Amino acid sequence: MDAELILDARNATGESPVWNAQEQALYWVDIPARRLHRWSPQDGLTTSWETPEMLACIARYGDGSWLAGMESGLFRLHLQDDGTVTTQLLSSVEHANDNMRFNDGRCDRQGRFWAGTMFMDMTKALAVGSLYRYSAGQTEPLTAQLADMIVPNGLGFSPDGRVMYLSDSHPSVQKIWAFDYDTDTGTPHNRRLFVDMNQHAGRPDGAAVDAEGCYWICGNDEGVIHRFTPAGELDRSLSVPVKKPAMCAFGGSNLDTLYVTSIRPGGDLSDQPLAGGVFALNPGVKGLEEPLFKG
Repeated sequence: MDAELILDARNATGESPVWNAQEQALYWVDIPARRLHRWSPQDGLTTSWETPEMLACIARYGDGSWLAGMESGLFRLHLQDDGTVTTQLLSSVEHANDNMRFNDGRCDRQGRFWAGTMFMDMTKALAVGSLYRYSAGQTEPLTAQLADMIVPNGLGFSPDGRVMYLSDSHPSVQKIWAFDYDTDTGTPHNRRLFVDMNQHAGRPDGAAVDAEGCYWICGNDEGVIHRFTPAGELDRSLSVPVKKPAMCAFGGSNLDTLYVTSIRPGGDLSDQPLAGGVFALNPGVKGLEEPLFKG
């Protein structure tokens, strides 16, 4: 299945694609550029907003504003027509070290926001990352729900919300876990190995879950997106013309398009000139609409 380039975005680190069904538009972030982007398939236009801190993961409020995991905490973003952003701190985070930020994140099926943190220099392999949960009305600083991770990534929830997926994408780990998830309390338990990505192409990066309950994960460094069944068995792999696909999301009018953001590394890109682009794939299945944050 060929990947279609929808935008030669040249994102340094394109992450957290979210399809807005109400607007029929795709949003995503470029982390180091501190930008939130919107692309409309109806007219092909792209709009961008610059934020005061790096933002890595986003979720929608029902009123059109956004929840974002940034450097110093979780913020509510109000996007203005002139390209500016009004920010409101929702909850601060006490990082274990300096030079940390949020990374992958999304809402569970009940509208709670989950996001992980990481030390920005991955080469240090510092296991100081944590996973946090944020609920509506919460005012106290965030409390880690899981700790001792290097690069928490690959968050996803089964269609019924009763299974949570999480990975650590650092080269020294490369594993995906599944948890039983209490939908009433928002508590994961019974952690178990779901997929050892050391046995497959690529490091586990951002993920999505389709309507059949299968888990899609970007294979960073290898230009593939894998689909695993709920039993953890590899079902299929789709390719993109870049080495570092970062995260995928279902979208389109029928939620049957798989959008993929990517990373544009430094150095010679003659073998992947489209690195940092945003791509569309026909996965052959439908996805689920991303839950709103219940704020």
